[in-house]
Amino acid sequence: QATGEEYRKSSKSRKRNLATCVHAEQARRTADDTEAVGGAAFLKRQKQSPIGKAKEEATPTDPLELPPPTDTFPPWEPRHFFGFEVVYHSKRPGSRARIGRITTPHGTIETPAFVPVGTNAALKAVDERQAREAGTQLMFCNTYHLLVHPGPDVVKRAGGLHKFMNHEGAIITDSGGFQVFSLAEPTVEDGPEMKSRAKRTSREGNSASLLRVSEAGALFRSYHDGRTIELTPESSVAAQKSLGSDIIIPLDELPPYHITRERLHQSVRLSHRWMARSLKAHLKRPMQQAMYAVVHGGTDEELRHESARYLSSLPFDGFAIGGSLGRDRKEMVEMLSFLMPHLPDDKPNHLLGIADPDSAEAVVPLGIDTMDSCNPTRVARHGLLLAADGPVKIKQSRYLDDFGPIDPKTETIAHSRSYLHHLFKQHEPLFMTLASQHNLIYMHRLMAGLRQRILNDEI
Repeated sequence: QATGEEYRKSSKSRKRNLATCVHAEQARRTADDTEAVGGAAFLKRQKQSPIGKAKEEATPTDPLELPPPTDTFPPWEPRHFFGFEVVYHSKRPGSRARIGRITTPHGTIETPAFVPVGTNAALKAVDERQAREAGTQLMFCNTYHLLVHPGPDVVKRAGGLHKFMNHEGAIITDSGGFQVFSLAEPTVEDGPEMKSRAKRTSREGNSASLLRVSEAGALFRSYHDGRTIELTPESSVAAQKSLGSDIIIPLDELPPYHITRERLHQSVRLSHRWMARSLKAHLKRPMQQAMYAVVHGGTDEELRHESARYLSSLPFDGFAIGGSLGRDRKEMVEMLSFLMPHLPDDKPNHLLGIADPDSAEAVVPLGIDTMDSCNPTRVARHGLLLAADGPVKIKQSRYLDDFGPIDPKTETIAHSRSYLHHLFKQHEPLFMTLASQHNLIYMHRLMAGLRQRILNDEI
């Protein structure tokens, strides 16, 4: 398990988890009670056996082994169900900003666009009608959480995510990798960075945990009921096939920010091997779904170029920018500045996990097409309302008698600051809905304004 040990430095508790994982794996191969859900293996919890070291793989993989060569894949061909066109390139000197149009089986997305995140197939406190009226064109759902509950097979029997959610627009799902790798125990390699990692706790009070990372994939324990779930490139794709989203993401590894370059290089190569397997599984059954590759390499220019070069040679339909995006916005912008010219101009791109107002304005001039984040709706629920002149902290007493609109420069909801202040102070559930609606409308209006500024060659 070289990859797993390199991913996180082992602690005593982690070794115990690893031993438990090994015995669970042995049980999986022989027990009759293994159940498959959406292609991911769910293992019934076994009685813990004595602590022991994991057996070495019979043929350990070189951490820097190259992924399959380009000629083992068919050439990319236009999809009748998915398309992208660049409508306009900014003529402002030095700008890569562009207006595009992504066509999916469930609608068209005008880019650049903000993509809200419905973690559990729902935008928190906002229903389908409200999301649509706010301007949502594309919605992001998390495969990891849907694997845990209700399970991809349930969603498939419902007719896919669109029918399950009664959602009319396009949906993009991730591989589940980001959440799985966020379950790893913190080490000195973790540190401040753009994308935060939140650890989930099970209903029994036990933390969910990443048990093992190997060439095969990742093994983790569910925060919902403690089951052990194996996530591989193939099972992640199978789960997303069951979910029926319009755009899917291949499985990739997410190492922490503060790691050695050697370890980062190993992670890039592992992600490339996993994504190649994911792509091969996807191409066997496209099912009117597009697949975006995930470009890795942290803030290392050479590794980002290596990742962009290899993945661009494969028949992916678009490109997501993932992995560690840097310590802060400045480092992220520097990374995107040297990466974006190396991505194909005729395919869409997506920035994973970052889409606050300041970041959106910073990355659009670099050529970013779409970006997702749960930040706007999350901060709304905690009383932070987005506005052109800076966020409004609605809990402050100065808004008690403020009967003006939330943002005088942006028309959103028909309620005053005073009313929102009152709802927040009284812990009324309606506050979360109205605040989330406001922030969603604000973000979509912000992106519409950016598109107009591109047309005016202002950015």
